Amino acid sequence: MDDHLRNEGLRAGSLVLRPWLPGDLTVLLDAYRDPAIQAGSRAPVADEEAAARWLHDQEEGRASGLRHSFAVVDTALGDGPVGNVVLVHPAPGSGPAEVGYWTAAHARGRGIAPQALEALTGWAFTAFAGDGLVTLDLLHEVDNEASCRVAEKAGYGFVEVLPARPPWPREIHRHARRAD
Repeated sequence: MDDHLRNEGLRAGSLVLRPWLPGDLTVLLDAYRDPAIQAGSRAPVADEEAAARWLHDQEEGRASGLRHSFAVVDTALGDGPVGNVVLVHPAPGSGPAEVGYWTAAHARGRGIAPQALEALTGWAFTAFAGDGLVTLDLLHEVDNEASCRVAEKAGYGFVEVLPARPPWPREIHRHARRAD
C-alpha cells in the first residue's frame, strides 16, 4: 500500500481523520471515562500509562499495516479529537477486514460516527483494493441500538447474530459492507 495513503489524514465535510498523536493523551483519557466507550472497547484505557500504551499500539498498528486507527476531529467543534475510527486489516487474501469506532459523549448526535465511518470505508476499499479487500465487517453487542443506527447510516447492512465472545459478554450483531 502507498505510504501516502497510510499516513495522510482524510477529510469528510467538517471532519478530519488523522493519526493519533502523543498530545491526544488527555482527550483519550477523557473519552474512556465514558461507560459506553468502556463497554465496547477491546483495550480499556483507565490511566495515563494505559493511554500512552494505547497510543503506542495505534502507531505500531499503522506501521505494520494491520491496524489503522484515526482520530476524528470535527473542525466545527474545535481542534481536538472527538472520536476514533479503526480498520483492522488481516493479511492480504485472508477475508474481510473489521471496522470500529467510538464518539465522545459530548459529540454524539451530530452524525459524526456515520460520516467518519463512511470516510474510513471509502479509504479502506481504495487503499487495500490491491490486497483483494472487498468486505468490511462492523461488530457490536446486540443491545447497542445506537451502533445499529450508525452501521445502517454508513451502509453496513445487518448480516447475523454471533455468539458472545471476548471482549463482549453478550451476543454480537455483525453488519457488513461490500466494495462497490
